[in-house]
Amino acid sequence: MKKTTYLLLLLISTTFTSCGIYSFTGIDVGDAKTFQVNYFQNNALLIEPGLDRDFTIALQNRLVNQTNLNLVNSNADLIYEGEITEYRISPTTATSNSTAAQNRLTISVKVSFYNKRKEENDFEKSFSFFYDYAGSAQLVGSQKETALEEIFERLTQDIINASIANW
Repeated sequence: MKKTTYLLLLLISTTFTSCGIYSFTGIDVGDAKTFQVNYFQNNALLIEPGLDRDFTIALQNRLVNQTNLNLVNSNADLIYEGEITEYRISPTTATSNSTAAQNRLTISVKVSFYNKRKEENDFEKSFSFFYDYAGSAQLVGSQKETALEEIFERLTQDIINASIANW
């Protein structure tokens, strides 16, 4: 009984200490301790009120939830900044009556990433994602919230994958 308890305790402690070496998300922040996300200005032709604020917060939240980094307002080890370059609604398929059967909301962002600990990881890239919805529907209310949530989830994950994930 004593050997079994000891063996079980050893197995559990080995499992938990080995998880510190490997991250299931593949995120490697190196020796960075802090990050900041500067305000992403909406410079798209079609202006959606609050989109800039909501995207900035979505990126901050994803970094807080997926890393052990601390959010700061200045002098961070990792810095994200950029702009929203596209907010566009366009038809993707048409009906026989020449009306849209399906529409697509596309959002694109241009991101500059600076890693003060590993400057060779700095980059400037564009990211884009879309959400399709019925041509007869209006993109308002809960449907708009769902669209933005899905787009932001993909964009923020792509940004993290490009900046600090080892995929």
